[in-house]
Amino acid sequence: MAVDLKYQFARLNIAEKLIVVNVVIFIITRLVAVLFSIEPGVIVHWFELPKDFGTFILQPWSIVTYAFFHGDFGHIFWNMVMLYFTGRIFMNLFGERKFVNVYFLGAIFGGLLFILSYNIFPALIGLNNSLIGASAAVMAVLIFVCTYTPNQEVRVILFNVKLWHVGVVFVLIDLFFIGGGVNIGGRLSHLGGAFIGYFYASQLTQGRDIGSGFSKMLDSIQNLFKKEKKAPLKTVYRKPTSNVKNTVVSDQVKHQRQIDIILDKISKSGYESLSKAEKDFLFKAGKE
Repeated sequence: MAVDLKYQFARLNIAEKLIVVNVVIFIITRLVAVLFSIEPGVIVHWFELPKDFGTFILQPWSIVTYAFFHGDFGHIFWNMVMLYFTGRIFMNLFGERKFVNVYFLGAIFGGLLFILSYNIFPALIGLNNSLIGASAAVMAVLIFVCTYTPNQEVRVILFNVKLWHVGVVFVLIDLFFIGGGVNIGGRLSHLGGAFIGYFYASQLTQGRDIGSGFSKMLDSIQNLFKKEKKAPLKTVYRKPTSNVKNTVVSDQVKHQRQIDIILDKISKSGYESLSKAEKDFLFKAGKE
């Protein structure tokens, strides 16, 4: 059974894996709280993002962990629904590495804007508050796809609307609630995530990947936990493989060129303008 669950989990894309992790953390937090007769907030306290710099310095991991904890069922439900649908659109455009970049940079920047706001704006200074929830990260992914493929249409209840319309509506909702004094810290973090999503996508359309440095940092961290395997020494004689290498490089160039053509078509005419063959090709490329 455990092996089967592990296999099923491995088959999920990165957005779906994040949904599973968030849901499991939510359930475990509630179970521990019930079994040990403690408030969930006591557990979450060690992972939530505090508003003051002093406390944050003592728990720096919270700039990431806060995005994996949620206040109630409604909070996690809507975040995960949004993550699922925006993740599907994202995976049709890019691979999992860029998704990780956008998602976590959105969480980090949203968290930093939250801390700065509670230490800069007079109306917020002195208020006792902390931040939890994946909203900033999800908002970054949403605004990224809305910016990169603004004319792609999606079905909302009974109507087809363009992605840029969806993005504008979500940003306006956050601005409206900030003006009404409702969940100001959370709304500011959403806007921080939205900014990263917009900036990342706009830079990517110009050929600049602002997440490349973040990817390298993640690779460095991952390498620290990898066990070095020493292979036995042996002498191997090989024939020249220059022709094979040239063929592989040529195939990779053609593959990337076809991806670029399809992405350019999406940017101009929307995802629905693609043929079935083009959609299948892009989906397979996103899995690689």
